[in-house]
Amino acid sequence: MPSNPSVPDYELAETVELTTVEQVRAISDPLRTTILGLLHERAATVTELATAVGRPKSTVAHHVKVLADAGILQVVRTRRVRAIEERFYGRAARMFYVGLGRQDGQLPPDFNDFEVAAGESKPAYDAGQLRSFIRHARIPEERAAEFWQQVDQLIHEFDRLPRAGDTTYGFTVGLYPMIGYPTLPPAEDEDQAPPPPA
Repeated sequence: MPSNPSVPDYELAETVELTTVEQVRAISDPLRTTILGLLHERAATVTELATAVGRPKSTVAHHVKVLADAGILQVVRTRRVRAIEERFYGRAARMFYVGLGRQDGQLPPDFNDFEVAAGESKPAYDAGQLRSFIRHARIPEERAAEFWQQVDQLIHEFDRLPRAGDTTYGFTVGLYPMIGYPTLPPAEDEDQAPPPPA
């Protein structure tokens, strides 16, 4: 096996925007997001996915069908085993997103990644194994967009890491406007600042 195999082991688009109610609902189920996460590593059959998540094959087959019907999963290859054709499913894209400008009330909102991460990260926090930071910066909207492009590159780099070891790590990032956060008054011009006391 090569030391740096391609992740995942099939061709897929970089990003796909979700534009229908069915697509957004499809990724809003916790089991389906777990299935999508597993398929970041490699293509898999329904049987393999059912074994991984510890759920009945019929249940996983239903969720895979929902994702496939929404265009989020695709059959990337097949193989014949004892006269039965097995389908290997893969993601349609590395990243799916609900466009910020498209939520006009017709699309349901995407789930809150931070809410999901809070639940996932609690055992790590309790064990002293959580690495996290939170920072605030008052910056123009254009600068925020530029910064998010850099973050987006890091997300894609994380998605491409070769899978190995025994531990799965969660990686959550976000950038959000804060309403009512304290702001310092404009700085006084140093040339007009009052002289220091004698």
